[in-house]
Amino acid sequence: MDTGKLDPRLPLVQQAELKDKVVLVRFDHNVVKKGRIRDPYRIDRTIGTLFYIVAQGGRPIMMTHVGRPRDKKTGAIAVGPDTSVEPIVAYLEGKLHCRFHVPEFTPEGERGIPAIDTSINLAIKRLRAGEIAGIYLPNTRWFAGEEATGTAREQFARQLAGLADIYVNDAFGSWQPHASTYDVARLLPAYAGFLLQAELINLEAVLSPERPFVAVVAGAKYDTKIGPLNALYRQVDHLILGGVIYNTYLCAKYGVRIAGVSEEDIAAARPLVEMDRREGKIVELPYLVESEVLGREEGRWRSVAVADLRPGMELGYVLDIKAESFEDPQVAAVIAGARTIFVNAVMGFTPHFTEGSKALDTTIDRNRRAKKLYGGGDTLQEFKDLLPGLYLSVLDDADYYFFTGGGSVLKAIEQGSAYGLEPVRVLMERAGAEEAV
Repeated sequence: MDTGKLDPRLPLVQQAELKDKVVLVRFDHNVVKKGRIRDPYRIDRTIGTLFYIVAQGGRPIMMTHVGRPRDKKTGAIAVGPDTSVEPIVAYLEGKLHCRFHVPEFTPEGERGIPAIDTSINLAIKRLRAGEIAGIYLPNTRWFAGEEATGTAREQFARQLAGLADIYVNDAFGSWQPHASTYDVARLLPAYAGFLLQAELINLEAVLSPERPFVAVVAGAKYDTKIGPLNALYRQVDHLILGGVIYNTYLCAKYGVRIAGVSEEDIAAARPLVEMDRREGKIVELPYLVESEVLGREEGRWRSVAVADLRPGMELGYVLDIKAESFEDPQVAAVIAGARTIFVNAVMGFTPHFTEGSKALDTTIDRNRRAKKLYGGGDTLQEFKDLLPGLYLSVLDDADYYFFTGGGSVLKAIEQGSAYGLEPVRVLMERAGAEEAV
């Protein structure tokens, strides 16, 4: 990895003295759904950092969030097997042929786990003595202080810092500044892990792309993508939309109504439509799949051409893009002529409608000159599920890169810099403060 492409102010794990140190490592191992690992890719990408820490004589205490156990409306935290780290630990133990200790803390009802209590001290003593390979903390979002504000958050950050000598962030996908990704980095010597470094290096290909630059973005909600979408529009040469984002754009542009698209989202999309009337960067996919129901029931879905849309027309649910859309001369030419392609998109309503995503990925692969960068999460999972042979063949291809966090990439695009992400920025601020002393 060419670390010369990184901001020299970023402290790197390979610069840390790790021998005989307890190292608190924040991963983004958020890969558990309903108590099972759906895809271990995010875990596999962090094994290099974990191996390096141990090889240098460090003693790892690992942590990650899993899911969203906190109810946003009530604040109640659900502690249970669906969001446990146990499947992650079992996977790592099988991969690395060692045992990790998972401490148990008693939750206080809907408040979650109030604190890291002193029962962990014996495990840390055994860790320092080399009697156990590592400690994996429970889901960070089970703790009351992780997403809190004020005293509870401050206390949790201090409890985390009290466990270790050094902090390493290798959680690119966790861009939100919570206690375990942000606050604790202010309290310990803090460094970037190898995965975080690789993600930042490859983000430069998106933020300073070789042109023509084509981005493909889809999503289930329009309102959550307004900021990144507007920033991306200014960055790209061509923009292709899919999912509810595309449906919303079509409603705003053509004056149609599509089931599941709200009036608020249509109003929010109108500035993008007006901007595109002037600049013409959006490449419309010409054929849609419309359905009467949210599912694939024979005889209840049909193909609709965008050219046939008229003001006042009402459509059912638009659940996919027809594969023929990618054979359209304009669409095919834009993708074939790109030198950088960024994809953060599942084009259809999965698992029922997948032909749009499959056609998109195969069309992109035909471009042998472009740097192809894929967001993580659902985008990567869809690629692997639909085209497993292609995925395996390009996994080590220098022209492909698969991020572990598509949301983090969009946030960096919105900010215009990878180093504006708060968990990254705090590493640099901490290092700068130490140098100033």
